[in-house]
Amino acid sequence: MLQLMDNVSETTMFTLSGLSGTTNYRHTLFALTLLCYCVIWLVNLTIIVTIVVDKNLHEPMYIFLCNLCINGLYGTAGFYPKFLTDLLSTIHVISYAGCLLQGFVLHSSVVADFSILAVMAYDRYVAICQPLMYHSVMTTQRVCVFVFVAWLVPFCLLFLSSITTLRLRLCGSHIPKIYCINHLVGKLSCSASIAHVIIPAFNYTFYVLHILFIVWSYMYLLKKCQFSSENRNKFMQTCLPHLFCLITVVVSILFDLLYIRFGSKTLPQGVNNFMSMEFLIIPPIINPLIYGFKLTKIKNRIMQFLCGKHL
Repeated sequence: MLQLMDNVSETTMFTLSGLSGTTNYRHTLFALTLLCYCVIWLVNLTIIVTIVVDKNLHEPMYIFLCNLCINGLYGTAGFYPKFLTDLLSTIHVISYAGCLLQGFVLHSSVVADFSILAVMAYDRYVAICQPLMYHSVMTTQRVCVFVFVAWLVPFCLLFLSSITTLRLRLCGSHIPKIYCINHLVGKLSCSASIAHVIIPAFNYTFYVLHILFIVWSYMYLLKKCQFSSENRNKFMQTCLPHLFCLITVVVSILFDLLYIRFGSKTLPQGVNNFMSMEFLIIPPIINPLIYGFKLTKIKNRIMQFLCGKHL
């Protein structure tokens, strides 16, 4: 919605059109979405509580995994409450401040995933390639620094991106999606902004380098594991879940990027919505399940708890 001030059009509210056409089944969609959100909380909180409560799991790999699950809850909190509210409403609007906040949370959560996965890749590299030096390299202080940087850098980069979006003069208020992101707000600007191009380009490049580092580290680890059955077992036990998580996150983000860049009006709205939601459904559920089933220590602790035994 546009408000006229001093002959300048100022956007105060955005309309979200992604839910148009869902009137007939919005209650069913609400129930399924609420169930999905509850499952996300259940699986992630189970991993977090298990790691926090059990002192035997206070190791670098599990601390990083705990942060990955916390990030999953953080990112989905930026989408599901608003989406569930919209499903029960006939008017789908969001304030300018709310739009920027939602975009910040969703973007920062995605890039924090890559930061944490990169730190986890380095941890596995040291554990397999330099096992004798592992405890001297991955000290408590260094792990705390890694965790702090893995959260700080995404927040700083996305804060800059949000500031550039905030400075744009907008000539529209219609967002053809079920949530706000900086890219779509930027497309509503009256004129092109160099900063709005350069900062996102830097962010993309920065995190593509993260992905390349993770891929390189696993290629190197696979090469190292060829001649050692012990290292192969370590890789299969701890690195394979990490690799699946990376693939899940990357594929999910690619779905959303393809939708943003090449989304077709000929596709059903439901398909478009799923493509834009996929990174908010699959990784937050699959990642903790993969680690919960694959990592023996976590699986055993959860089973002991379910069987009524003390952790």
